Amino acid sequence: MGLREELTAAVKTSMLARTKERTDALRLIQAKLKDTDIAARPKGIDAVPDDEILAMLRSMIKSRRDSVVLYRQGGREELAAKEEAEIAVISEFLPTTLEGDALAAAVKEAIAVTGAASPKDMGKVVGALKAKHGAALDMGMASAAVKAALAG
Repeated sequence: MGLREELTAAVKTSMLARTKERTDALRLIQAKLKDTDIAARPKGIDAVPDDEILAMLRSMIKSRRDSVVLYRQGGREELAAKEEAEIAVISEFLPTTLEGDALAAAVKEAIAVTGAASPKDMGKVVGALKAKHGAALDMGMASAAVKAALAG
């Protein structure tokens, strides 16, 4: 089952369970997905593939994390909590990401495979990581880990 079908099934389940907040968050995802599909039409694509849907979901999470910080700075805890609840729902559709020791091991392996020796080889290492781990990578975290490994 693709992400699109999973999302549709989740909306139906949430509506039947009458969980308003979850249903609202899922509908936000569906609306963003529809916008993404529409934006891709000039390229001749009717429905974006799962990897672009994952990128869309990650960008939705990133914008909500930024909002949480701003709401907390402004003393709007209830809005920050709402954004965090949406992050939790969106995260359900993302594969588990490489973090911590697993990310460090993957970076070390990619450096060995590519023969990278300096920070200017960062592109090769990131490319190798993306090729092997793809959807399991948070590119921001991966880039920072590669940069740190090559610098030190």
